[in-house]
Amino acid sequence: MWVLILVHKVLRTEVLVIGGGPAGAAAGFWLAKLGHDVIVVERKKFPREKTCGDGLTPRAVKQLDDMGLSSQLLQFHRYEGLRATAHGKALELRWPTHPIYPRYGYVVRRRELDMMVARNAQKAGATLLEEHEAVTPIIEKGCVRGAMITNKLDDSTVAIHADYLVIADGANSRFGRAIGASREKTWPYGTAIRTYWQSPRHAEPWIESALDVKDRSGKSMPGYGWIFPVGDGTINIGVGLLSTFKNFKNVNTSHLLDSYAHMVADRWEIDPSKPDCRATSGKIPMGGSVGPKVGPTHVVIGDAAGSVNPFNGEGIDYAYETAHMAAEVLHDALISGDATILRRYEQMIEDEYGQYFKVARLFARVIGRPVLMRELSRVGINSRTLMEWVLRIMANLLRPDETGPAEAAYKAAAAIVRLMPNA
Repeated sequence: MWVLILVHKVLRTEVLVIGGGPAGAAAGFWLAKLGHDVIVVERKKFPREKTCGDGLTPRAVKQLDDMGLSSQLLQFHRYEGLRATAHGKALELRWPTHPIYPRYGYVVRRRELDMMVARNAQKAGATLLEEHEAVTPIIEKGCVRGAMITNKLDDSTVAIHADYLVIADGANSRFGRAIGASREKTWPYGTAIRTYWQSPRHAEPWIESALDVKDRSGKSMPGYGWIFPVGDGTINIGVGLLSTFKNFKNVNTSHLLDSYAHMVADRWEIDPSKPDCRATSGKIPMGGSVGPKVGPTHVVIGDAAGSVNPFNGEGIDYAYETAHMAAEVLHDALISGDATILRRYEQMIEDEYGQYFKVARLFARVIGRPVLMRELSRVGINSRTLMEWVLRIMANLLRPDETGPAEAAYKAAAAIVRLMPNA
């Protein structure tokens, strides 16, 4: 069937970025900073909501600092580390020292964070088209060379042609799928649900992670629960589940969140029956599970590339980092006129995350087994030294001289999976 699209305008740019979230806005910033003509297309209007824990790890803070946003972060709630809870016990763990990353994080609602980064990209010189949606790719000689963009306010259409494209349209990545990207189905993915509650403990110096989430009947469930103090009178409470749990698709995440809220209600002084707003949820591809990440004229970054940590569901730091890498590669390609330079991006991703995501994907198999996870968390919560190492590994904050533990963790997890295949 032929579909007639009436084109009202044709634009041209060096780089077209599909998606204005963390990855897309950061890519827009770095490309503009490097002197390039860049257009970022975002289908919603800022500020807008996103399902997220709202926590910024030290890795994310470093990227925001690099983008010149340190002073703007000061208005938000700073926290010092993680409180891990399990089996009635709690351990408060400060972020580890590191030669590159700070020892603190922030909690920033995504509606504020994403707008801040997008406006920063505009300030650097990027063109941001809000309420514009990339509906179809423009293909020339087998390469993507732009996109047909619909203005959602008046339904007009603009054709934007570009030398290169950056695909950053999030976890569902319809545009990425349209040009051939797909998720490796055998690798784990997650789902998360969250909302906000009023709490007098909204300014706690710790984000909290529960390693023993239970359903309404008291059964242990895979994944984890989180509580992130926002500092504005509210706390962000959510749960994340992994597809490695054999009954994953049968879990009612709304019920699980309700159970978790009741579980923590007394301690956090909330009324679990009265959240501030309706809970939102989302599916999360993880561990670099989407590919290919590079084509002759495009790169895929952030959630669209599955760049989410399977250990903890963290994706914002990897969105910023992959955006920065992609911008550097695109800059070199534009300056030299050599499109083959784009292949370096995939190697950069492998060098930076390959072994780590391999460990994390295997660990996801472990925590998808509730009986096994219960026993491991029971051991961990009784050892501060062990949990400090776990925090370092889970948050990807190992120092350069500590890369050996990642391989050791992989071997340990592999041994556990082999010993307890039916756990």
